Amino acid sequence: MTLTIFQKTTLGIAGTTALSVGGFILAAPHVFYASYGIELGANPNLLSELRAPGAGLAVLGGIMLMGVIRAAWASVALPIALAVYLAFPAGRLVSLMIDGMPSTSVLGALGIEVAIAILCLRAFRCPRIKRPVVPRFVIPQNRYPT
Repeated sequence: MTLTIFQKTTLGIAGTTALSVGGFILAAPHVFYASYGIELGANPNLLSELRAPGAGLAVLGGIMLMGVIRAAWASVALPIALAVYLAFPAGRLVSLMIDGMPSTSVLGALGIEVAIAILCLRAFRCPRIKRPVVPRFVIPQNRYPT
């Protein structure tokens, strides 16, 4: 799958964001969540539950970046980017409806995720199928020389 410059840029932004956020959660969850105003404490069960999806997000970001580097990975990277950047805002919106208004930093993350989702949808929208124009009236050809 050959990507345009806009598609590569979009996939690069999506992959870099996912890899850096996931890697930060995996490496330093206390610092990452403190930036949102969340104190984690020392509960190993909670930290494990936070680091595991962080690792998953980092791996998915790496796959997105591989789609920029290798054309063969692009067909895998595209659905992953769309899934990640449609699922995160959807989950945040569900939480907003059920749990109430989060902090401004969480709303900022939601805005960034929606922006990347819009970029992904614009960059990778399905091309319209071009159908041949079929005439409404068929005029028979004259088969006899004149």
